[in-house]
Amino acid sequence: MRITYRDKQYETKPNITARDAIKKIGLNPEAVLVVVNGKLVTDDVVLREGDEVKLVAVVSGG
Repeated sequence: MRITYRDKQYETKPNITARDAIKKIGLNPEAVLVVVNGKLVTDDVVLREGDEVKLVAVVSGG
């Protein structure tokens, strides 16, 4: 399964939660939002083979 973050592609196995996948590729789950098949989801969703997964950096400030 492929995950895209900032124009980089990462490979991970399917049937794990988005949070676990984020950790496996070395990112902080608190620093990204998960978009699966074009829809914003929580990081406890289970990623399946064939899902299009994109991570979006969380931007904050004031």
